[in-house]
Amino acid sequence: MAKTTTSLSTLVHRGGASGVTGSCHQLYMDDTHSLLVDCGLFQGDDADLRAFDQLTIDFEIASLQALVITHVHIDHVGRLPYLLAAGFTGPILCSIPSARLLPLVLEDALKIGFTRDRALIERFLEHIERQLVPLEYGRWHTVLESASRHARIKLRRAGHILGSSYVEVALREPATRRRERVVFSGDLGAANSPLLPAPRPPAKADLLVLESTYGGRYHDRRHQRTRTLKQAIERALDNDGTVIIPAFSIGRTQELLFELEGILHEAPPASIWRSLEIIVDSPLAARFTRVYRDLKPYWDLEARKRLQRGRHPLDFDALYTVDSFEAHQQTVAYLADSGRPAVVIAASGMCTGGRVVDYLKAMLEDARHQVLFVGYQGRGTPGHAIQRYGPSGGWVELEGERFEIRAGVTTISGYSAHADEAGLVSFVRGMRRLPRRVHLVHGDEPARQALKEALEEMARRRGDSLNVALPIDRPVD
Repeated sequence: MAKTTTSLSTLVHRGGASGVTGSCHQLYMDDTHSLLVDCGLFQGDDADLRAFDQLTIDFEIASLQALVITHVHIDHVGRLPYLLAAGFTGPILCSIPSARLLPLVLEDALKIGFTRDRALIERFLEHIERQLVPLEYGRWHTVLESASRHARIKLRRAGHILGSSYVEVALREPATRRRERVVFSGDLGAANSPLLPAPRPPAKADLLVLESTYGGRYHDRRHQRTRTLKQAIERALDNDGTVIIPAFSIGRTQELLFELEGILHEAPPASIWRSLEIIVDSPLAARFTRVYRDLKPYWDLEARKRLQRGRHPLDFDALYTVDSFEAHQQTVAYLADSGRPAVVIAASGMCTGGRVVDYLKAMLEDARHQVLFVGYQGRGTPGHAIQRYGPSGGWVELEGERFEIRAGVTTISGYSAHADEAGLVSFVRGMRRLPRRVHLVHGDEPARQALKEALEEMARRRGDSLNVALPIDRPVD
């Protein structure tokens, strides 16, 4: 199923339906006006299957009234440069925090995938800034007012990363007064994530486009994941090793800092934890963290209470940042040899590139060290290979070279910024009226199938029914 037509709209999935990355959904509000929700990059196995789509926008964009960004992870915004190159000049709608973060994400993406020419990058970012339209949460914004259709959108907090939103689209046909509500979940956050409030479901939806990343899986409770985090770090400390945490620069890094500050705060004065260094080796993550600090009003109640007590969960004494590449190389060499107690948080989150690869190449074959995964590892990525084969003493290829996995490998699912199956089902159950139709996207096939069955079972238990579809992408017209 590539295209779904309802009474007032037609939905076409341009990415993120048949896989976990590349999220991009085009909602036709009538024959000549459409809305694009996200325009993300394909990664891992999705990129292998859809390599050409990474470089071009092969679907029509003349009808686009606006691009709506749910959040600024690269698998939701990474094709934005290609969209602009294809001629899109309309508004880019997003939350106020996302408007602060998006230029940082795109600047980094341009440096990696396009050019190091500072003048070209600045010109592109200025172009983006002119098109950005930051929106307050919970307020309706008109995107179309024609004789045949009126359309408004509203952003609601999604709890995934700072600025993340789910999108409500309200359609109305003036001539008949028919109405329709379409909701795009974006990525929904876990209920017990640090720093951000959990998402609250909308009252209703005729069509709900729902992520399914963790369908069929359940996260550890918060006290369990904190205990596992402490144990993984203590194993490395006992062995005079380093804990390497591959993490996305935005979202996961800040949540980990929040949790680590809590552990350090409660550690006894004579504990080895008091000599532990927390190293963020990512200039981009450091910049994101500064933005997080600036946007404290968007933090949850727990985080704001820490501030009121005089604590600084994203800026504490044991925290160090590594900026220059020279300092990065020195840090890798020093930690690989010295046995200095340290936790290193470095990008990328799936070990596909970035500074974390240098740490892995230097330490993965040394049993003193620990690799700690705190997020989803897409199929076809080095992170997935380490996660899968590390416990059995396997190997992984990094930048064309084979490395034996002798370091300890631990995975903590509870730190995922995605809701698990229970959270996703709860999001739908919490709606005042169940949707007429649900499209499950942003998940591999086992995850989508498991969530489909769970949602249908939930509906049966309440004496209702739910039409759940597993759509496929239609990238080209």
